[in-house]
Amino acid sequence: MIPFFTQLMTDPIVIEKADSVKSSFSQWMENLSSMSAQDLFKTVANGAVSIALKIVIALVIFWVGRWLIRRVRKMMDRIMTRRNVDVSLRAFLISLVTITMMLFLIIITIGILGIDTTSFIALFASAGLAIGMALSGTLQNFAGGVMILLFRPFRVGDFIEAQGQSGTVKEIQLIHTLLNTADNKTILLPNGPVSTGIINNYSRESRRRVDWTFGIAYGDNYDVARGVLLELLEADERVAKDPAPFVALTALADSSVNIVVRAWVESGEYWNVYFDLNERVYKTFTERGLNIPFPQMDVHLHKDETK
Repeated sequence: MIPFFTQLMTDPIVIEKADSVKSSFSQWMENLSSMSAQDLFKTVANGAVSIALKIVIALVIFWVGRWLIRRVRKMMDRIMTRRNVDVSLRAFLISLVTITMMLFLIIITIGILGIDTTSFIALFASAGLAIGMALSGTLQNFAGGVMILLFRPFRVGDFIEAQGQSGTVKEIQLIHTLLNTADNKTILLPNGPVSTGIINNYSRESRRRVDWTFGIAYGDNYDVARGVLLELLEADERVAKDPAPFVALTALADSSVNIVVRAWVESGEYWNVYFDLNERVYKTFTERGLNIPFPQMDVHLHKDETK
């Protein structure tokens, strides 16, 4: 704070205003000493009436302004409550708007009293600039937190991937978002990069598509393999019937005939269905005489007959 006040006291605008006030006060004292008693009385009386009138007007405007600010506070609270805005964000936004409106009301009131408000505006601008430069990174994260809480690209409990990290959203703060990873680690993501980067929200939709690729050996019966896969999917109640599961031959690879399988499940059952089908396919293919190939190389030896 000391460097800030030192910079403020050496600010050319502040020094110029201070010199102007000092010069005006000296001139007023000289004029006052040269006046007669009757002129002095008239001047004081007129000044008192003028000041009293300005004070009354300023008080009325201040009272009306306070009433309007309270109305705006209540209206903002109703609107944000109806839209389910986060409680911490709601309190902050209401306080920010209230303080800003109060500052403008005070400046307007002071201006009605005849006091030059330029110095006050310069003071507020200098303070805002200094604070903004000192907290630039924090303010970026804060603004990102406000955007996340307003537009809700994800909610607490969603499983997301952002900034190269993935996990379940544990808490959304104004500066950080807390993720809980699958191995129970807590990761704090700064909200600035999160709000401007790519977010993959796996929990946003109620359904997800599970994709598998299974390989069978060359010479195995593809129709049998396809029938086994459809049979396994049909027997699993977690797999959606509409849209129906999709099974097709996708590639003739170097060592296998690859079959792609796609099925829709509830988002919460994604990994359970994925792992279960892998296990059942491995067991059932062997029972049905289907071979699961592995990479292999055929080497052909040719004998040189000239030797």
